Amino acid sequence: MSGISDLLDRLPFDTHALRKVPGLSGSCLLELDLARGIGETAPTSPLEALRERHTPTLHAVVEGLREAAGDAKILGLIVHAHAPTLTPAHAEEVRAAVEGFADSGKPVVAWAETYGEMTNGAWGYLVATAADEVWLQPSGYLQVTGAVAESLHLRGALDKLDVEPQFDRRHEYKSAAELYTQTHPSEANLEMLDALTESALETSLAGIARGRGLEVDDVRTVLDEGALTPQRALDLRLVDRVGYRDEAYTALREKVGAEDDVELRYVERYDSGFSAVEAVRGRGRKVVAVVQANGVIHLGRAGNSPFEGRSIGSDSLGAALRHVAQDEKIGAVVLRVDSPGGSAVASDAIRREILQLKKEKPVVASMGSVAASGGYYISMPSTEIVADATTLTGSIGVLAGKFVTQAGFERIGINRALVEKGRYAGMLSGQRPFTEDEWALLSRMLDEIYADFTTKAAKDRGLPLDELEPRARGRVWTGAQAADLGLVDHVGGLRTAIDRACALADLDPETTTTRISPKLGIFDRFMPSDNSDAPTTMSLRPDRLTADLAGGAVRAALGEGIPFLDDALTALGLRGTGVLTMTPIRWADGVGR
Repeated sequence: MSGISDLLDRLPFDTHALRKVPGLSGSCLLELDLARGIGETAPTSPLEALRERHTPTLHAVVEGLREAAGDAKILGLIVHAHAPTLTPAHAEEVRAAVEGFADSGKPVVAWAETYGEMTNGAWGYLVATAADEVWLQPSGYLQVTGAVAESLHLRGALDKLDVEPQFDRRHEYKSAAELYTQTHPSEANLEMLDALTESALETSLAGIARGRGLEVDDVRTVLDEGALTPQRALDLRLVDRVGYRDEAYTALREKVGAEDDVELRYVERYDSGFSAVEAVRGRGRKVVAVVQANGVIHLGRAGNSPFEGRSIGSDSLGAALRHVAQDEKIGAVVLRVDSPGGSAVASDAIRREILQLKKEKPVVASMGSVAASGGYYISMPSTEIVADATTLTGSIGVLAGKFVTQAGFERIGINRALVEKGRYAGMLSGQRPFTEDEWALLSRMLDEIYADFTTKAAKDRGLPLDELEPRARGRVWTGAQAADLGLVDHVGGLRTAIDRACALADLDPETTTTRISPKLGIFDRFMPSDNSDAPTTMSLRPDRLTADLAGGAVRAALGEGIPFLDDALTALGLRGTGVLTMTPIRWADGVGR
């Protein structure tokens, strides 16, 4: 019942009583429109639900296609594969879902106005290659140009503002600090970026080759041609038909013998209907709970804001994990992580909750587009870890520091006085640089946090510390690389994680349902929590992250006392939020973010 289930999942209150709405009454063709984007998580507020009502969630698309594959009323699927905002990891997961639907024998047609328009169209095209037929508009292009990662550096701009960044890190690959401290990437950073782009490229080429029945080397040669005309793409067997939207839809209808009045339905709006028989059969069965962890990690309650996006509060996620631990209807848990990290102490608090939950039922971490640094920290204690091949993960390292802004303020006529009582009282102030003693203290703290992180990672992953440490040092890996290194267990998406959770809990994946958990009642979100175990800990107004997120060392990383700089970096999507923040990496040319 994925379509209505998705709609109900998007409502920020308990919708159990609404899930008995009848589904389709006749035959149907499904549509998957990637141009509308794919959402990682369900909305957390009524306003957000309204704003994102046209954007399907990944969970709804994956589960909808899986259910539709076995529904006789569903005749086929058409995919609009123009996907300008699709991340590489989401492309992998959607492609696998489309491939699974196609395995049912029902026809799948993919079409696009263009696969890239002066941009890289590789990831939308990757999804399209799971179809039986790939269509391209006569005026469009096929642009599979490779993989590009960008590294941004602000040191030159900070120098012009007389702002001095003072940061330390553990170790050479923890290059998030280079955003502020250097004008160009270090050799270690370039080495890492080169390996990441090559790994992502291999993933896309292998998928395209498999879908089109070609050799990887044949697809690789296409990179050197840049943009292919429709005729050239036909000649290379990269597309099957050249035509417009109406022609592609007509071709699918003719293929399945469907009349014009056969209903079209978006995948996430499809619902097979309520079955009283299935409801009786399912009574008493265990379910798999999907707990979402999306955003930067900090102490306190989770939040959401236009600038900073969603965040993971240790109080909120901890309460959610305790809630699913106590729910006897839940047989296993999938922790869906999409986070670049943040606070070390908040990550450690969440890790403890997962270890406690794991005593009651299996926990499988499902990594999204990014689960690095603190995101990896909260994933590593799980029973198993599943990552997409292009997931950005690892970044087992630490950094901290501050911005010294006094000279910049004086330059514009603003003078500030600093009165200190205590040897380290002014350590985090932006009015003066670190003293030698303060640098020594910062260095000691980073050594301690790094040692704690690597020791726990080695324990959680069952590796000797001397084997894990060279794989740490702040380096970011793709999911494919991480699997080879033993940092994750399986390469796959959300569905793979659900299947693994079922296997570990001895549940039948074909009959076991999944649900987003916890789900609040319609009035719960507006009521005060009764205690710290209540899952009603999502704040309606996010805390200002420039304030006390994780103690002094983390505030130092944010730049104490310079809110205008914090706000500027936040607006640019650049600001870090803790000592366990990953290297800022951007997939360029519309490939993803």
